[in-house]
Parts: sequence; C-alpha cells; structure tokens
Amino acid sequence: MSDVQNAMALLIGSFTKYAGREGDNNTLSKAELKELLHNEFGDLLGKATDKAAVDRLFEGLDTNKDNSVDFKEFIHMVTCLTVMCHGHFTKK
Repeated sequence: MSDVQNAMALLIGSFTKYAGREGDNNTLSKAELKELLHNEFGDLLGKATDKAAVDRLFEGLDTNKDNSVDFKEFIHMVTCLTVMCHGHFTKK
C-alpha cells in the first residue's frame, strides 16, 4: 500500500478501535472520544483530560446532534488538525 493508503487504514483502524465500546460500533460516545483523544493524539491536543474542553469539542464535532461522533465527523476533526499542523510546520 502507498503511504496515503496506509494513513487511511490507520485512521479507520483507530476509529474502529474505540467506537462501539459503549454501544454503536459506527460511532464514538463522549467517553470513547475522550479516550481516543488522550491515547492517540496525546500532547497534540493538550486538554484531552479537561472535561469542559472535551465537552466543547464533542459538541462541535457532533454536527448532526445525535449525541455521538460518527466517522465522518471524526475525520473532519483529523482533517482540521492536519491542516493546522501543516500550516505550523511549513511556516518560514
């Protein structure tokens, strides 16, 4: 597989690893999202253990307001973070 295909597989695998621990296998609950953020993003987000910050992030990600984060909503967050990191590391 190419690097991009590997990255896609890793994102799908990471989402799947946490989704469904508390219910639907295709979505993340707030607790599942918090665990994913803490374990997979670590220091990049810094406030993954801050309940209020996780609550605000969850509310922002849950665009269809079904009280869960689906894969599309998760990928939107990853895309935004990736764009921000790219901008940060490519500044001259």
